[in-house]
Parts: sequence; C-alpha cells; structure tokens
Amino acid sequence: MHFIITDAWLARSRAIHLSGPRLLLALAGLSLALMLSAALLYHWVFLKGAREGWPVVGTLVRLIVKDEFEQRDRYLRENLDALARRLGEMQAKLVQLEALGERVSGLAGLNPAEIKATPGRGGALVSGRPLSMDELNGTLAELDAMADHGVDLLTVVESRLFDQKVRRMMIPTQHPVDGSLGSAFGWRIDPFTGRSALHTGLDFEAQPGTPILAASGGVVVAQELHPAYGQMIEIDHGNGLVTRYAHASRLWVRKGDLVKRGQKIAEVGSTGRSTGPHLHFEVLVQGVPQDPQKFLKAGAEVAAAPAAGGGVRGQPAARR
Repeated sequence: MHFIITDAWLARSRAIHLSGPRLLLALAGLSLALMLSAALLYHWVFLKGAREGWPVVGTLVRLIVKDEFEQRDRYLRENLDALARRLGEMQAKLVQLEALGERVSGLAGLNPAEIKATPGRGGALVSGRPLSMDELNGTLAELDAMADHGVDLLTVVESRLFDQKVRRMMIPTQHPVDGSLGSAFGWRIDPFTGRSALHTGLDFEAQPGTPILAASGGVVVAQELHPAYGQMIEIDHGNGLVTRYAHASRLWVRKGDLVKRGQKIAEVGSTGRSTGPHLHFEVLVQGVPQDPQKFLKAGAEVAAAPAAGGGVRGQPAARR
C-alpha cells in the first residue's frame, strides 16, 4: 500500500510504502492509541461530572457506586452469616465442654469453681497485623477440631469415672446399723455349745426396732425365715458380692426389690439362733464369708480422705 503526502508550502511530495506486516502493526498502534484516548476521556468526563454534579454523569456514577456497595455488602453479609454459624457451633461445643467438665470434676471430687477460675495473665502489648478471612477461617477450624477432641476426651474420662463410681457404690462400705460391735469375725466360743466355732460375720448390739440399712445398692435375692439366721435378707451387689442381714424382727423389702445404699431394709430383732437383740452382718464373695470389717474400714477411709481436705462429706465411719 502506498501513501503520497504533498506539502503545498514546500511544493514537495513524499511517498510512503507500507507492506502487509507494517500495515497491521500501524493499525494495531492506532487502535491502541484510540482505546487509551477513549479511556482517558471517559475517566476524565466521569471524574469531572461527578465532582461538578452533571445530571446525567452524576446519576450514572451514583448507580455504579451503589451497585458496587450492594455487591460489597452482599459479600460481607454472606461472610458474616457463615462466621455467625461457625461461632454458634463453637458456642454450643464450649457449653457442652463446660457441662462435661463440671460433671467430670464432680465425679473426680474436684471443685468446679476452682477449674473455671480465670488464670492471671499480662505482659507488654505487641500489636500484630489484622487476620485475613482465610486465616480467620483456619483459626476457627483449628478451634473446632480442638473442641471436638476435648469433648471426646472428656466423654471417655466421664465414662471411666462413672464406671469407677458405680463400682465403688456397689461395694458394701455403709455401716448397716447404729450399734456397737459385740462379736467380731473369726473363731470364737459359741454361746450355745461352749465350743470353738467360726463366726462368719459381725454382731452389732442394738435395741429392738433399730433400722437396718443396706450396706450398698443391689438386688434382694433372699427374704426368708431361716432356722439359724431367723428373719434374714440377702442382697446381691454384683460380681459375686453378697451381704447378709440376720436375726431381724421385721423385714421391709421383698425378694427381687432394688435397694439403694443406706436404704432401710429391716429392723433389729432376736429371731433364729440368737441370745438377744442384735444384727448379724455377713459379706460373702463367691459364697465364701469375708471379714466385713475390711469393707467397713475401707468405706471409713474413703469418707475421711475428702473430709480431711475440707471437701465432700462422706459416709459415717464404722463404730467399734
């Protein structure tokens, strides 16, 4: 392509020859220059119109700005809603953790108020940069995982502590009657024959009608009139552990009843092979008589331990 440029003043002419690549390059440069000029003119017109309040330009600017603000507000609302949901889930888990902590501390014999006390903190302030949205979401995710782990851990601990508490509650450590110890476990002179005989339990001297209490929770497996034991009750505490209460004047429970620790099950009497009103108390493990004093002493020691530290009130100690 040829271009001829003439100059009337100098009476000269000049010919320019453009090949295909040069022509395309020239057109591209011209198009770029026009685009930049149009963009600069558009920017200048809008800025000037917005500053000076031109009717049409000002309206367009307000519409564009309004749309941008609406999009930004929509984005912020969506992110705030998502954060609110995450925070709500975290609050629910923290409440669950607090409730679990109180139950676990109660099972462990600790004071929940001491655990909930805020530790002292302080130090110089070293400001950091604000967290980005991604960093904030990452931090919330880590806290969420830590809360889940804490809930799982406390649930396992609560289950173990509750199981141990149930096992302790099934051991006959409650003093069965308010009376003094008359005859201990072991070999003695039988009051009827005058010969040496094994005494398989403890005899507690008490007035007729004195309440007889269950040494631990369990199921009544025997409630009968026995030739030697008289009015008798046997309670199964599980794991082959049975307690026997003999020579009662009156029975308050029946075979198959569930009883709690410390519940009144009978009244002291002198039925059966007895020389006077008292309670004959036995502890059998797999059918073999054991010394009940071992269980009653263990209960007294457990009750005295928290009392010495100013803690929970325990069961009364066995009377000698």
